[in-house]
Amino acid sequence: MLIYGKNVAKEKINSHEKINKIYLADKFNDKDIFDLIRKNHIKYTVVPTKVLDNKVDGLHQGIVIEVDDVQTFDFDYITKIEKKHPLVVMLDHLEDPHNFGAIIRTCEALGIDAIIIPNDRSVVVNGTVVKTSAGAIYNMPIVKVSNLTATITKLKDLGYWIVGTDMNGEDYTRINYNSPICLIIGNEGHGMSKIVKDNCDYIATIPMIGKINSLNASVSAGIILARIVSGDR
Repeated sequence: MLIYGKNVAKEKINSHEKINKIYLADKFNDKDIFDLIRKNHIKYTVVPTKVLDNKVDGLHQGIVIEVDDVQTFDFDYITKIEKKHPLVVMLDHLEDPHNFGAIIRTCEALGIDAIIIPNDRSVVVNGTVVKTSAGAIYNMPIVKVSNLTATITKLKDLGYWIVGTDMNGEDYTRINYNSPICLIIGNEGHGMSKIVKDNCDYIATIPMIGKINSLNASVSAGIILARIVSGDR
């Protein structure tokens, strides 16, 4: 997998994890990154900027790194979270890698325990996701499951309350989050699927008083998660 951008590069190099190749644009002059590369004795190749433009679609800032795919976990990871009130996020077939990356960044910043995504019909972990997360994905466990409904049942068996998100529900500030919580964020266009929605214990809504009556997935996730972690849990 190819990842790119200065913040991502710093995070990856500082992690001391395996790096296969580093490509630098011929005009790249970030002293901090050069110092990190030399300190960690990592070989790099200098190429014309156009070569990097052809390698990735996003803003690479003069550095592209070839790495192994991001590690993901199975559901067993959730069972090993040792907290009184763990908090996980489930993404119901999210499709936009920028939304995914932004949610990862928010979750890592707020100390969320894991993000659950389905194996199919969902955004994949790629360079855009890594870049948008600003490297936070390397500190945020991603759990991949084959069936969201079956996973919800397993979470309930572990004592989790399932909180979905939708325009028609209960004011998110009035829900009691003093328990293990799984917050579900739906697809950008269609929201949560009916079967997932039917298996929720609560449906959380962010009241809108402006002329815009909806928020994108990553913003909604950030607002509700900030409310959950700020309470007495």
